Amino acid sequence: MSKIKSKLPHVGTTIFSVMSKMAAEHNAINLSQGFPNFPVAPELVENYKKVIEGEYHQYMPMPGSPRLLVEISEKVSKHYGRNVNPEEEVLVTSGATQAIYTVIQAIIHREDEAIVLDPSYDCYAPSVELAGGKPIHVNMEADFSVDWNKVEDAISAKTKLLIINNPHNPGGTVFSEADMQAIELIMERNPHVYLLSDEVYEFIHFEQKHISVNTRKAIRERSFIVSSFGKTFHVTGWKIGYLVAPKFLMEEVKKIHQYVVFCVNSTAQQTLSNYLPQADLSQLGEFYQKKRDFFRGLMKNSRFELLDCQGTYFQVARYNEISNLGDVDFATEMTQKHGVAVIPVSGFNKDQHDDHLIRFCFAKDEETIIKATEKLCKI
Repeated sequence: MSKIKSKLPHVGTTIFSVMSKMAAEHNAINLSQGFPNFPVAPELVENYKKVIEGEYHQYMPMPGSPRLLVEISEKVSKHYGRNVNPEEEVLVTSGATQAIYTVIQAIIHREDEAIVLDPSYDCYAPSVELAGGKPIHVNMEADFSVDWNKVEDAISAKTKLLIINNPHNPGGTVFSEADMQAIELIMERNPHVYLLSDEVYEFIHFEQKHISVNTRKAIRERSFIVSSFGKTFHVTGWKIGYLVAPKFLMEEVKKIHQYVVFCVNSTAQQTLSNYLPQADLSQLGEFYQKKRDFFRGLMKNSRFELLDCQGTYFQVARYNEISNLGDVDFATEMTQKHGVAVIPVSGFNKDQHDDHLIRFCFAKDEETIIKATEKLCKI
């Protein structure tokens, strides 16, 4: 039997899976992987029960439930003041990761380049490689800010895509107005480049407000904007998100989408169609800010240095006062010895550079946060 030639020879099991498996093996509190452990809205559950008992068990149309597409377009209009055509400019996807993958397959051809800002979500670069392209990694600054001059210097004639993540995972930062203006200038000076804006944490922002590319008229007609119902409604296991893009770009994405998943879970789509009109998304930031502040308050007596957290449900911390170990070894020790699983931030960096940072997920119930912080304050 001939040996298969890997398309991703340098890719192994993700650090998220590794740490969650280790957490289970050592009965550690899992603050590593980004999923909530508290109940979803009762109204959403009741809605799902009714849908399951109904007649929504067959394929939905390829782009998504017509009603859900309309609800999404109304959501975009309400929160961002942008009018999008639900039939031509919105696509329901099997989670944000599928949306990202499909966009990259539609845009990137062999030898094309895509700019990736590290630390970055781990699906960006492999998706570019699978399309035959080359990811060009540009490191963010130590505080997770971006030197946009470095980004523009990395753009070449081969660059087809700039990928951004705002609010940022793992950094917890949110782009300022100056950042958005810098992106607009880069796009203006490089008309051959498209923008992929990963905005899955769009409603989870605190003192620094999130500015969506949906609001930027100068660039949104060359942009793909990705959102996640899983993150917004605490239903990560539903794997349902959506994409907004102008018609001429969406047409190319749909060509590929139909052969990747064809259509998305019908019962989840119908449930969200029913639930979206009554959902108050403006309260989500306040909900998670209370969790952030609760976690940070309990960590005041620890030896961890907590970095600023402006958005997402992740808190990055420096542990220099505790250990000289590299972040992977320290995260392993945290899990095995101290009973709290975390993510080493170097796992988000292509060059694996290690700033002695770890990431906590505070999307947990109060009991879990209390138990975890009691352990963390004893280290």
